[in-house]
Amino acid sequence: MAFQSLPGFREFYPDAFARRKFVFDLWRRTAHAFGFAEYDAPVLEPLELYTTKSGEEIEGQLFNFVDKGGREVALRPEMTPTVCRLVGAKANALKRPIKWFSIAEFYRYERMQKGRGRCFTQFNADIFGEAGPEAEIELIALLIQCLAAFGLTEADFYVRLSDRTLWFHFLETLGLDEERSRAVLSAIDKYEKIGDAAFAPYGEKFGLLPDETKARILGFLGIKSFTALAAAFGEGTNEKISARLAEWRTLLDGLDSMGLGGFVTVDFGVVRGLAYYTGFVFEAFDRKGELRALAGGGRYDDLVAKLGGPNLPAVGFAIGDMTFALLLEQRGLTPPMVQAIDVFCVIGGEAERRAAFGDVHALRAAGYRVEYPMKEVGFGKQFKVAADSGAKLALIYGADELARGVVKIRNLMDRTEQDVPKDQLVVAVREFLN
Repeated sequence: MAFQSLPGFREFYPDAFARRKFVFDLWRRTAHAFGFAEYDAPVLEPLELYTTKSGEEIEGQLFNFVDKGGREVALRPEMTPTVCRLVGAKANALKRPIKWFSIAEFYRYERMQKGRGRCFTQFNADIFGEAGPEAEIELIALLIQCLAAFGLTEADFYVRLSDRTLWFHFLETLGLDEERSRAVLSAIDKYEKIGDAAFAPYGEKFGLLPDETKARILGFLGIKSFTALAAAFGEGTNEKISARLAEWRTLLDGLDSMGLGGFVTVDFGVVRGLAYYTGFVFEAFDRKGELRALAGGGRYDDLVAKLGGPNLPAVGFAIGDMTFALLLEQRGLTPPMVQAIDVFCVIGGEAERRAAFGDVHALRAAGYRVEYPMKEVGFGKQFKVAADSGAKLALIYGADELARGVVKIRNLMDRTEQDVPKDQLVVAVREFLN
């Protein structure tokens, strides 16, 4: 019987793993450049952590079960509740703003499709303790750089920026209370995909929206620039909307000053379906529109307190590795991964092998990747293996070298050779490779 992996779960053979590691390492270096600190957390959490945040309907997407201690638990489907729990537990001891990131694996039992599996990895970045749009400036800049670091440009992707707070302020001016406003935002979240049918649940619960109200909602949805946004409210704007527009101006001016304005477009069709978002929300998409969202995030100021911590403003985003890998592949930016080694030892007989082993271990201890033939084979075949391995240097251990107490170093790039005393080998290899 041949066993296979479960549906939606991936395997990474060495070449694929090296490509994925390249992506993660570049994300990690980018986050460090922005001053973010890395953390990790349990992959198994209490089920209640997710039902408290999102409601019991989320259970249909979870890998959840009762453990041997009788506890209801779930494999984590996302990181936001966990990081809120971690920050909330030690908030008083953490220096503000708190800038954290993680690269972690997640699990959701949902329908598989292109760019979505049941096991996937996300880069998550969050800022806690900063209530103003300065946190969004920092995070959107980080998001853009996490994609641009691979050679992607404004021609390849863009960030759609919206605002749930401004939506609520606008809907209030139309006479809609909070419950009706949330229902409208639920419709807006689906409108791009299914059109007017997205408003059917609102009609079933509250009755049809008046034509004029719906027209004004769709007009607001069509705003695609800050100039149009400011003009839509005019001089009679109320105090709350005026204050919010000032925060919009701060955010967009900050990104413009960083040279990132060309990546960002105003788009009120983005509202992020999760109800815990409280302010600015954003998603990154490829320009060709052929893929799912590359990344998404927003502000969630109430969630830390909801999960038992203090009142703490928060904003964050996540990039999924599966859709991002598809984008790199489409643009021809997937890095070729060669598992190159530094040094290959070409060994004559048994005495030479014993003499080489001490050097092999010393070089490995010094941090170099070193290979040697495990069985005796001819010199010609060994040199071919050395060339195929991508090694930069070959260390030659023959009877003559052994008798003279030296090791011959061959530079496999230019074929030059040099004899080096055995006791100076590590230093010589370091000089060659540097």
